[in-house]
Amino acid sequence: MAIDAQHLQMTLDLGEMPEPWEKRYNIAPSQYIPTVPFADTRHVVYMRWGLVPFWAQDPAIGNRMINARAETVAEKPSFRASFKNKRCLILADGFYEWQKGAKSSVPYYFTLKTREPFAFAGLWDDWEPKGVSSEPGIPGLTTCTLITTEANRVVAPIHPRMPVVLTKDLMWDWLRAETETEKLALLKPLDPDLMQTWQVGKEVNSPVNDTEALIRPYSDLEQNDYKQGRLI
Repeated sequence: MAIDAQHLQMTLDLGEMPEPWEKRYNIAPSQYIPTVPFADTRHVVYMRWGLVPFWAQDPAIGNRMINARAETVAEKPSFRASFKNKRCLILADGFYEWQKGAKSSVPYYFTLKTREPFAFAGLWDDWEPKGVSSEPGIPGLTTCTLITTEANRVVAPIHPRMPVVLTKDLMWDWLRAETETEKLALLKPLDPDLMQTWQVGKEVNSPVNDTEALIRPYSDLEQNDYKQGRLI
């Protein structure tokens, strides 16, 4: 989320923002990401990426729950309770996908053509340790996952799937939807005419790297950007 808090708040009509706030260019699973769980307050809160369902015995399950497929999200035991009652917006202004090659994969960055922020359709849940045998010192967690759908024609040459992107005019519908039909209708690929993409450097593969240079077009990057540590 490479946008300052005030700009994000004003652009998406958000409520209170979390503190401290810092721009991020490379968020990895298990890290904390900005979300909006309630449409009435629109407050932004941090949740850990990787859903841990309330019924889970071991929070490590979250490592496998970073995405939920739109086609099965209403039915899968891991997601159906959250799909019904605990939907959220995951705030972003772009995302990465990797194009698989014969020898290596190549990363691409996707944004709206306007470069405005948006939201991924997400789910969340609260988890608490279970029973007297729970390991001492393990705190409760609030976690989330983002929903994916089939890729549109901008993303498809790079990857067969993409996150469900909700623009400002649709994002609050995701939180307010009441029927399953209303919810599923929102889980579709974004209009490709609204999107743009470009190749970026492979340094994005490491969460240690988290600077603005990560989202710069690969053709614009100079080797000195890496050698002199400006990506780290």
